[in-house]
Amino acid sequence: MGREAKAIPRVLIVDDEADILELLELALVRMGLEVARATGVQQAKERLDGQGFDLCLTDMRMPDGDGLDVVRHIAERRLDVPVAVITAHGNLENAVAVLKAGAFDYLSKPVALDQLRTLVTSALRLPAANAAMKEGERILLGNSPAMAHVRELIGRVARSQAPVHISGESGSGKELAARLIVEKSARREQPFIAVNCGAIPENLMESEFFGYRKGAFTGADKDREGFFQAADQGTLLLDEVADLPMAMQVKLLRAIQEKKVRRVGATQEEPVDVRILSATHHDLAKRVQQGTFRQDLYYRLNVISLQMPSLRELREDVPEIANRILERLRGESTAKFSPQALRDLACYDFPGNVRELENIVERALALCQDGVITPADLQLMPTQSAQGEAKTSSVGKYPLTDYLDRIEREAILEALRQTQFNRTAAAKILGVTFRALRYRMERLSITDKDKGD
Repeated sequence: MGREAKAIPRVLIVDDEADILELLELALVRMGLEVARATGVQQAKERLDGQGFDLCLTDMRMPDGDGLDVVRHIAERRLDVPVAVITAHGNLENAVAVLKAGAFDYLSKPVALDQLRTLVTSALRLPAANAAMKEGERILLGNSPAMAHVRELIGRVARSQAPVHISGESGSGKELAARLIVEKSARREQPFIAVNCGAIPENLMESEFFGYRKGAFTGADKDREGFFQAADQGTLLLDEVADLPMAMQVKLLRAIQEKKVRRVGATQEEPVDVRILSATHHDLAKRVQQGTFRQDLYYRLNVISLQMPSLRELREDVPEIANRILERLRGESTAKFSPQALRDLACYDFPGNVRELENIVERALALCQDGVITPADLQLMPTQSAQGEAKTSSVGKYPLTDYLDRIEREAILEALRQTQFNRTAAAKILGVTFRALRYRMERLSITDKDKGD
């Protein structure tokens, strides 16, 4: 169910300057909306508490408070009213602050009427905060506190236009989180374009992101739009954003700030309305410290942070997730896990996270007999292969994560050296998939340089 249907959507505008109120009201009335005014923060709160609105537009600075007070009031009262704040031009600090407080979006002064109309249209498309889930809608499984927090945060950021940076290990569900944000947002019916930044050759990046004009270069036999134009009115996911070269980072920053792009070979910029989501398994803040990622772009992308937990942080959820994956893969089969197999899965570290769990379940389904998946069918690599040594000495076993990583690293290196660093053969020895081994090697920083260790 959506927000309560009204013949004419109602908008509350809040500003202490009469001429600004007049301008906003005129623009909104021309859009066919009903408008109410408030000349300060206190009057705005009273009107919000006493009347129903579909949108609130508020100035930032007013004699009795600021726009943040209005945003917080709406959040504290759990009012189903998207709110946008009008800030001073170029004041990124204020814009970030209101978005983090829960604002839907912000506008810079002087207010551009085309941007105002775009914002209002998007806000009025928002589903109700308590809208029922549709059949077939994507979900994040699990009831652990970590997963409950992720779901709650996704629900909140979906009702905003703020850029969201999703971090987490490979295979932890970053793209799924991005798609869930989109499905609960005002842009759910608009294009969603996911781009793997690490898969685009550097010399093609500008034309791929911004498009090009016919004749811009050899082979450009017609005009072509880029990712930004394809995602116009919708959402653009910059996956593995840490892999962007520095030159492209500069151009991307400008496109995000100005909300305009210039095709290769064009002389004019064209406006685009795109919400930016980004994701990477790298520590982006560390990349900034290392000088390989621009700090200003980092702050633009990382307005709201969403950390996806690793599967080893969700051990209590592993049986439910594994059973759901099995239901999806088994088709007409009635295969199921033995109790011990589920216990073993819950104790496993999953360096490749959910993606690795899917591989394990698929392999076990192929190997199992009599419709029961046993621990042997899982072929999990032991995470404590040095248990014999563990009984004789406790030196160097803490912290536990570091200790287990050392053991795992030694086991992988031993298998690699036995096979002259043939990864496929080493994966067979270890009883894991090639992909899982690759994830482990990346996580433990194992490279060909380790051949001579």
